[in-house]
Amino acid sequence: MVGEIMSSGARENWEPRTLPVDPEATGRLREWLTEEGFSLFGVELDFRGADLSGGDFSSSWFTDSVLAGVRLAGAVLYRADLQSADLTGADLTGADLVRANLDRALLRSARLDGADMVNASLHGVDASRASFRGTRIMGASLYGADMRGADLTDAVLFQNAFKVSVDDSTTVRGLTGSVFGPISLFSGESSREMGGAELEAWVAERGGKVEVIAPGSPPQ
Repeated sequence: MVGEIMSSGARENWEPRTLPVDPEATGRLREWLTEEGFSLFGVELDFRGADLSGGDFSSSWFTDSVLAGVRLAGAVLYRADLQSADLTGADLTGADLVRANLDRALLRSARLDGADMVNASLHGVDASRASFRGTRIMGASLYGADMRGADLTDAVLFQNAFKVSVDDSTTVRGLTGSVFGPISLFSGESSREMGGAELEAWVAERGGKVEVIAPGSPPQ
């Protein structure tokens, strides 16, 4: 993806509201802003302190980067590589994360309300206490994702691989859609797998409505 042409739009008339504290990250951003049409290469850089809201980072590389607490509200991260990035406490409200690679990323206490995460990859993600209120997670792959304490109020799923860890503090009120289970329900240090009708009932008891698709079922 390095050197891939970006979509036109926000970047032409866009500048960060606040630059990162780290001078190397600031320098890379400034370079990128003056270039024509290439994706940002931000691998292993520290973007803390930045407000990058509304920027178009399509196909950009943030692998192993530090984005903890960074504001990315309304940012376009279509097909961005965020593998192993630290997004703890980041604000991704309304962000476009369609087909983004978030494998092994830290999303602890991040805000993703209203974000579009269709077909994103979230394998091994720590999304404990993250907020996904009204988020479109349709078709995304969540294998080994920690969603204990996460807020999935009014989130929308569709045929999601949803092998996640939850607990009684995970909010699923208004959660809708279809998933392939099972999930792991934690209580203290112990856990048990839950799928099928039992998982549907667990969600329904908490104000959501999901269909659990049996393994091997054809796509709807």
